[in-house]
Amino acid sequence: MDKEELIKLTSKINNNSCPNIVNFHCHSTYSDGSLTPEELLDEAYKNNIQYFSITDHHTVKAHKYISSNNLLNKYSSKAFNLISGIEINCLLKGCLVHVLGLGIDIDSSYLYPYTQSESPIGNHLHIRSVSNAIRKSGGISFLAHPARYRIPFNVLIPEAFDNQIDGIEVWYDYSLGENWIPSPFICDEIEKLTNNLGMLKSCGTDSHGFSLFGR
Repeated sequence: MDKEELIKLTSKINNNSCPNIVNFHCHSTYSDGSLTPEELLDEAYKNNIQYFSITDHHTVKAHKYISSNNLLNKYSSKAFNLISGIEINCLLKGCLVHVLGLGIDIDSSYLYPYTQSESPIGNHLHIRSVSNAIRKSGGISFLAHPARYRIPFNVLIPEAFDNQIDGIEVWYDYSLGENWIPSPFICDEIEKLTNNLGMLKSCGTDSHGFSLFGR
């Protein structure tokens, strides 16, 4: 899937997309997840998830492992799409936030400061540096779970927009339940603000465990 196709997809994601059709936020054993890349792919394919991304913290090793071992060849369905991804720590208004990069070139040199399996430092920690790196790597950027930070989401989201973040992870289970359900009131308000700013929309379970249907 190229960048334009991904932009088109993420402009149409809604509250019914995740977790059964789209899951653009989960973690493998290459960061702090419980499932290997193979196990994540098997779970996504078995559950008919059409658009899927592994977004490990500060590493793209899972995607490189999948690519070097041709793991996608075992999945025959054209409806199954793995999107490259990463999750990066950065500062927004002095608040530590997480940004997802989707559709990135995993070999891009622009991503080097963010793929060393640890949080970036110095100027690389600024959100504008992160958004620039993701864009120059051919990807699109999303502020992850905007209602989980010490600064309210209605302050952070416009700031993210001003710092060239492309979209917002609109639907998220802020109760962090075993079975993923988007938090209705919070996510509704986040969606309204995201729409007003004309930003793209994403969703994901932020799975770290043995199921893609819960955190």
